Amino acid sequence: MTADLTGTVEAEPLDRLGFLLARHGAIAHARMEHAFKQCGLTPRQGATLVLLGETGHMSQKGMAEVLEVDPSILCGILNDLENTHLLERRRDPADRRRHIVALTDEGGRILDKAQDAIAAVEKELFADFTPEELSTLRSLLGRVRTSQSGSVCT
Repeated sequence: MTADLTGTVEAEPLDRLGFLLARHGAIAHARMEHAFKQCGLTPRQGATLVLLGETGHMSQKGMAEVLEVDPSILCGILNDLENTHLLERRRDPADRRRHIVALTDEGGRILDKAQDAIAAVEKELFADFTPEELSTLRSLLGRVRTSQSGSVCT
């Protein structure tokens, strides 16, 4: 940061929030990707298992909405996870057109391993933060106006 003659503080070009967020985001993403890879998962597969771990089971359509993934992309992710016996899809007895997705026992074991790997990454990334600062950071990041449906992302 530098101050001009009037005392106005200007950010250095690489201290701009967008650059900082992108740089730290890329590093965090690479570390998370590595953690998932150690468990035999891609980040999208890991996120899918984490979601199922939180919900127990849910519809395929609901998963696509929560994960903000095109249904055709999600179908490929689920196919891979089903082929490795980490989850199962079955018809919803109340509506045979819907598929319900659930973790298998093996999926639960891999999820536990992935959760441990994610926790280790987060512990390292946020070692210098207090619990209150982490809460504030989470709140602030939740207010950043980002959307995967933005024109640049599509």
